[in-house]
Amino acid sequence: MADIQELEKIASQVRRDIVRMVHAVQSGHPGGSLGCTEFLTALYFDILKHNAKSFDMDAKGEDVFFLSNGHISPVFYSVLSRSGYFDVDELNTFRKINSRLQGHPTTHEGLEGVRIASGSLGQGMSVAIGAALTKKMNGEDTTVYTLHGDGELQEGQIWEAALYAPANKVDNLICTIDANGQQIDGSTDDVLSMGSIADKFKAFGWEVMTIEKGNDMKSVVDGLTHAKSLTGKGKPVCVVMHTEMGYGVDFMQGTHEWHGIAPSDDQLASALGQLEETLGDY
Repeated sequence: MADIQELEKIASQVRRDIVRMVHAVQSGHPGGSLGCTEFLTALYFDILKHNAKSFDMDAKGEDVFFLSNGHISPVFYSVLSRSGYFDVDELNTFRKINSRLQGHPTTHEGLEGVRIASGSLGQGMSVAIGAALTKKMNGEDTTVYTLHGDGELQEGQIWEAALYAPANKVDNLICTIDANGQQIDGSTDDVLSMGSIADKFKAFGWEVMTIEKGNDMKSVVDGLTHAKSLTGKGKPVCVVMHTEMGYGVDFMQGTHEWHGIAPSDDQLASALGQLEETLGDY
């Protein structure tokens, strides 16, 4: 297990990357990216069995992660680069013409670490089920991970997939829900209340657990470790992870307003003043 303080230092740098990337092109999604920083950092620097230096699309013998809510690409790109998939300097190209780092991850540019195009919400769980079944058929002792927004659960395809996975005992699958209670138009309760996410997945036959402090690194590492221990027992695993949108930057926290807008020069300076530079800015 990685050192928690070291993971926290990495997360601070990832947050710096996020706000700088979005500010540079005045475009992107900082809110959800900041809220999921602990999760992606813990996953790629501690939990996931992967090899950044020998990336291929098949990932034989490796764990696989699919980002379903692809609009939080800033945190995904930062973590991929910081964990060795591509040069950190490439973060300078975020959302620019002919960049491999498009606003939503795509595959045709051949960006290492990205195995599906995601941006049209609701599709990641279906893809993950296919990958998980393939790994089971190949006799692999590996795990497929996904991340979804709670607002994304309003997509019908999610529930078709959620019904399929338990019925077919896809028990090498861990789907995490970023339960921050916010989406682009306001709170999820105001837009279309999901009720109890945990109860819904339980009713569909999933093994369900909760991470109450999704912005506390130790809680996330412990939670994902526990989720892994629940695999291989006949059921897919759903992790309901409670986070705060915009976490780490005080004026962005807890509001949907920073779902998809960029900070000004003064706001960037304020954000960076709250985030320690630990690995060196790109």
